[in-house]
Amino acid sequence: MEPDKKIIDEDSCQVRVVHLERVAQANRSKLPDRTLQQLSLIYKALGDPTRLKIVLALCEGEMCVCDLASYLCLSESAVSHQLRRLRELSLIKNRRDGQILYYSLDDNHIAELLKVGLEHIKE
Repeated sequence: MEPDKKIIDEDSCQVRVVHLERVAQANRSKLPDRTLQQLSLIYKALGDPTRLKIVLALCEGEMCVCDLASYLCLSESAVSHQLRRLRELSLIKNRRDGQILYYSLDDNHIAELLKVGLEHIKE
């Protein structure tokens, strides 16, 4: 490197200027810490490949633990553990039919979230 050339960080401003209107705009849409924590937990849960596979499978319709275990090539115990975590975050729900519990997405927002993520990847 030549002595008179500086390394410039492309992600930092070269001139320190605070745009107050932009900061105010960001503050207007600022979320409460509790909401940020919940949102973070949802993305963290979906960041696990096994849980993501479960949610993607449930986008196609409800399945029982046996179905999901077969699909994922995992034990029913391992699948149940993941389902419990997803249910705690209200990403999925279950319904009982006799002795069988069927799992499905809690609402369509989850499928939409994944759809948007997949569309982003394809761009």
